[in-house]
Amino acid sequence: MPSYTSFLSSAVGALLLSSPALAFSEQCSAFEYPLSCHNKSAVANTCCFNYPGGLLLQTQFWDTDPATGPADHWTVHGLWPDECNGSYQQYCDETRQYKNITQILEHFNRYDLLDYMSVYWKDNGGNDESFWEHEWGKHGTCISTLDTSCYTDHVPTQEVVDYFQKTLQLFSVLDTYTFLKNAGIVPSTTKTYTYAQIRKALVQDRHVNATIECTGANSTELDEVYYYYNVYGSAQDGTYIPAQPDSNSSSCPLTGIHYLPKNLTSTPKQNGTYKLL
Repeated sequence: MPSYTSFLSSAVGALLLSSPALAFSEQCSAFEYPLSCHNKSAVANTCCFNYPGGLLLQTQFWDTDPATGPADHWTVHGLWPDECNGSYQQYCDETRQYKNITQILEHFNRYDLLDYMSVYWKDNGGNDESFWEHEWGKHGTCISTLDTSCYTDHVPTQEVVDYFQKTLQLFSVLDTYTFLKNAGIVPSTTKTYTYAQIRKALVQDRHVNATIECTGANSTELDEVYYYYNVYGSAQDGTYIPAQPDSNSSSCPLTGIHYLPKNLTSTPKQNGTYKLL
């Protein structure tokens, strides 16, 4: 029988996938603009073409101790707009460093997003709200198509809802735990895996590579995955095309990578100390 969290993931994921971006954002005709990072000349309309952050990364955590999220599921880190050369901007709009993400989502009646985030977008220090604020303020404000000028009759903070909705839409179909499990890679306190094995497992569903990162002693504990996309149109309702990483860099070794089980007894209580990421 599927777990409650598995049911929530599939049910809410289906709802998220069927929900359009908020109305009144600029309408971008499909494929009218080039694929981000593939333009041959400058594109003036950055409401329909993501620039300079044309490489969108959906990033995920595997927190084991303290543990976050279900034992059989990775959790959300964020949605990051990297430039096409591996660099990135951050904190692009000081006027939109919001400190009330929960209230913003409640104002727009997006309790579906909050329910999903309460399970799958977790801070390992126990302060989810600060984590969400940080991800929006550092990364969301640098997505050009989420600029307030891209909305007709802009309703304050509606772009925040679009950011969280799109992040969760992408996350809901990037089931890292299952990708790895299907290749025989499961959490273990004794078994180790190679860099090549993990990368191969993550290629199978999307047919492009993902980046893996490690932490712990000698950086041998798998703890992050980055999935890359280029986009036709806006970040909020454009067409996402899986892309290769912009480099082959990784903090993980070639062999001896540990994929540890989550120590669920270490799950932090909420309102703890938030660690900037």
